[in-house]
Amino acid sequence: MPRVVGRGPGAPAPRSADVARVAGVSRKTVSRVLNNEPYVSDDVRRRVLEAAGELGYRLNHAARALASGRNRSIGVVALGTAGYGTASLLVGVERAVRDAGYALRVVNTVDGDPKGIAGAVTSLMEQGVDGVVVSEPIVEGEVSVRVDVPVLFVGAPPAFTAGQTLTVSVGAYALARAATEHLLELGHATVHHLAGPQGWYASKDRVEGWRAALAARGVHEPPVVEGDWSPASGYAAGRELASDPSVTAVFAAGDEMAIGLIHAFREAGRRVPEDISVVGFDGSPVFAYVSPPLTTVRQPFDAAAREGIRLLVHAIEEPETELPAAGEPPVELVVRGSTAPPPSHQGQTALRTT
Repeated sequence: MPRVVGRGPGAPAPRSADVARVAGVSRKTVSRVLNNEPYVSDDVRRRVLEAAGELGYRLNHAARALASGRNRSIGVVALGTAGYGTASLLVGVERAVRDAGYALRVVNTVDGDPKGIAGAVTSLMEQGVDGVVVSEPIVEGEVSVRVDVPVLFVGAPPAFTAGQTLTVSVGAYALARAATEHLLELGHATVHHLAGPQGWYASKDRVEGWRAALAARGVHEPPVVEGDWSPASGYAAGRELASDPSVTAVFAAGDEMAIGLIHAFREAGRRVPEDISVVGFDGSPVFAYVSPPLTTVRQPFDAAAREGIRLLVHAIEEPETELPAAGEPPVELVVRGSTAPPPSHQGQTALRTT
């Protein structure tokens, strides 16, 4: 007979003692698991969560808020765009906040101006959040706001004063360097760069990673071409770069700009990857199905969100203790069909294999 742990109509709501009984652990262990505390084995954590799910047990967040003096909510200031990177990071933050047992409150900004960010933070504070996440990548200028709760800045340095400021990287510098090194290792004499808008911290990190890779090899650094993340700006840059026969490799700061580049190169009679190699940035899964499939570096949105929320929750719940060490985000290069050795090397390779 299968075990029946659910409750029928009219049955009392399950308690933590019921979860402990089904999972075969103590009530204290149940509390530690459901409060996301450390020093619980993966097996015990899994058993408790499975038992809680089967029983339909839910933490009483209202009671916990009264006991702790906190509202169990975290606010997020986000750029109001449907762009893949921005949206994926927000999804990762939402998942990590929920898993930590907090509610999420989001305020979008239109164009990242300091007044808009200050207003968004003020709105969140009026809602009584326990901490704030700033995933706004365009903060330039002074943000005139001060808050007394911990604030996590994702992929950017602190933009205003808070009770405690935390930062977490999305690894843009390391990813840009890996993308550039991939092209250099294929034998390209240098790598051109199509950057994002220079008012964005994300653009600056990618430019710096590209430059570092070129400098480490002692190769020529071409002038940066600036786009605006859109395929149209990639297309415009591609028309300019295609006229230069010395261009054999381009690292684009965004996947959508990379697709615009490839379209322009094809119109100009420059084949990808036979004549020009292109690497994108972000890791949007849709670009595995274009022609040619796009080589890219994948941003670790989920890893960065989990790490950032782990630090923020620690700062909220244990303000008197030292923050745990921050982990480094993973670097993932996804090699597909848009990169190859330069034309001069392709001929040499063909001779060696015949």
